Amino acid sequence: MAQATFSDVMLPQEPNHLAPDGSQVRELARLAGGTMAHFTLPPGAVSKAVRHRTVEEIWFILSGRGQMWRRSGRMHEIADLAPGLSLTIPLGTSFQFRNDGDAPLTAVAITMPPWPGADEAEFIDGIW
Repeated sequence: MAQATFSDVMLPQEPNHLAPDGSQVRELARLAGGTMAHFTLPPGAVSKAVRHRTVEEIWFILSGRGQMWRRSGRMHEIADLAPGLSLTIPLGTSFQFRNDGDAPLTAVAITMPPWPGADEAEFIDGIW
């Protein structure tokens, strides 16, 4: 068995990237099977609607309020986002989210497998 490598990553003060959907990204820890990142969407902002080509995600809302629209096949829903909520974005799911509060909407998300780069996101028509 190969020797494990540990990773300790503090939340960066400034975003590392702008996600294809328009949210601010701060990269966190990573393993062979997935990556973790912190996302921020400013008050009143709406993300671009996307569908991932090869990854799925699990999100945990840290602060703020908003909504997330998800569609997979004929199934679709709008989830109310609030601190403490976790939700999934299965492979092939179209989604879009918005901040309808007066504070930043922040979340931590795990991407499986690891995020491969900006070409991962396919832009689609959203609802907002």
